[in-house]
Amino acid sequence: MKWHLIISIPRWYAALTLGFFVAVASLAGVVKCHDLTAANSEKIRPIYQGNASQPIVAFACNVFWGEEFLPQMLDTFDKEQVKITFFIGGSWAKRYPHVLKEIANHGHEIGNHSYSHPHPARLTKQKNQEQIIKTEQLITEIAGIKTRLYAPPYGEFNDTVLQAAHELGYTTIMWTIDTIDWKRPPAEVLQNRVLTKLQNGAIILMHPTDPTAKALPGLIQQIKSKGYQISTVSSILK
Repeated sequence: MKWHLIISIPRWYAALTLGFFVAVASLAGVVKCHDLTAANSEKIRPIYQGNASQPIVAFACNVFWGEEFLPQMLDTFDKEQVKITFFIGGSWAKRYPHVLKEIANHGHEIGNHSYSHPHPARLTKQKNQEQIIKTEQLITEIAGIKTRLYAPPYGEFNDTVLQAAHELGYTTIMWTIDTIDWKRPPAEVLQNRVLTKLQNGAIILMHPTDPTAKALPGLIQQIKSKGYQISTVSSILK
């Protein structure tokens, strides 16, 4: 004769147990989702624009050549009482230390633009950091300024480039408006490129070129006439 053990489980208990496991599984899913969201929110990103709530824009001038046009540009900035950010190439600074000193003496902000202008996305993190550190040390020796803003050559970046700069305490800067002045457009074309895209917090990229030097007086006056102030990159990030 066979005996069968039958255990009777109340329906309310079974429902409660099932509910408990469903709740645990749901909570695990929420935690996992939160972790992914947090990871994404902490992803390092470059800066394309400053504070959009204020009518202030910044000029960002990348310097690896064009030193012959810098005196005229500096004179214009002085006359218009404008301070901007110059992103300096290390090898250029080594060749023209007196020009870098002149820029610094005029009270402009100095940023880092790598040492030899390589393609940063093709370099390892270590090589990217070597480019930044070598330039930082050179600028400090020449101008007594420690750079903290980094403009990668060619506007080129990937996660490795961003991480390399971030670990060194740098903020990677891109731009909102590109003058494309390296193509040497007529001054009025350069001005139009900026004025048609002008907006709060805009970072305006330029280089020391003849068209830029010629366009600056009119461009600055027109920007001011539209109710904007012109300042450094770091000041519009606040």
